[in-house]
Amino acid sequence: MSATARKSAPLPDDIRAMKGGPPIVSLTAYTTPMAQMMDAHCDFVLVGDSVGMVLHGLPSTLGVTMEMMILHGKAVARGLSRAMMVLDMPFGSYEESPQQAFANAARLMAETGAGAIKLEGGRHMAETIAFLVARGVPVMAHIGLTPQSINTLGGYRVQGRGDAAEALMGDARAVSEAGAFSVVLEKVPAALADQITAEIPIPTIGIGASVNCDGQILVVDDMLGLFTAFKPKFVKRYASLGTDGEAAIASYAQEVRARAFPGPEHTFADKAPT
Repeated sequence: MSATARKSAPLPDDIRAMKGGPPIVSLTAYTTPMAQMMDAHCDFVLVGDSVGMVLHGLPSTLGVTMEMMILHGKAVARGLSRAMMVLDMPFGSYEESPQQAFANAARLMAETGAGAIKLEGGRHMAETIAFLVARGVPVMAHIGLTPQSINTLGGYRVQGRGDAAEALMGDARAVSEAGAFSVVLEKVPAALADQITAEIPIPTIGIGASVNCDGQILVVDDMLGLFTAFKPKFVKRYASLGTDGEAAIASYAQEVRARAFPGPEHTFADKAPT
């Protein structure tokens, strides 16, 4: 199934069925215009809680609220017609109990039209994933580096190296068995990501993992080069919009100060008398 040939947005089961097939394409989006640009090219679009850092200047994802996710989810939904929308559940909205997770997931889906939600965590979240799936909430899991847990993980470090590999494999098995329709693998050694991809029956979506994952996702602002001073190792920049944008702003400022803008072609004359 290709995104460009599809006439309507896929469902979570359609994403699950892409296991072992053509790679699944995904990016994050937070605004209507950005969603419109990627709609024809992505299988699903993630409204990530990275919005807190990317658009709101927060130091981490921990300060993102339900209201922020709903606001940006509604904006992205207006720009999509072919790609499925997935929403991150923000920190503190699902960890307390499966019941809390269901109430907040139901609200996110009802108010935004999202096709699924994503939550972070492995074995300790399996009960919650099963609870949600049994009640009609499709769940994308997220293991490896889980940014909402950076304070306990000790920062943005690669996960699953050495003796920790088997634990991460256990997380992958647990979320799959709980009913997640796919799982994001973030900052996981390539060999371990390959092993997980080969063993579990649901698609793996890599970000800093392996080219052999069933799909890939990046933060769109990273791959477009909107941040000139920040580039994780796993990001390939497909454009340098940050540099280009700053140069354009500098040119605009120079022309305004020189009274070169606006020119006659940008202003309006009085109407000729009739």
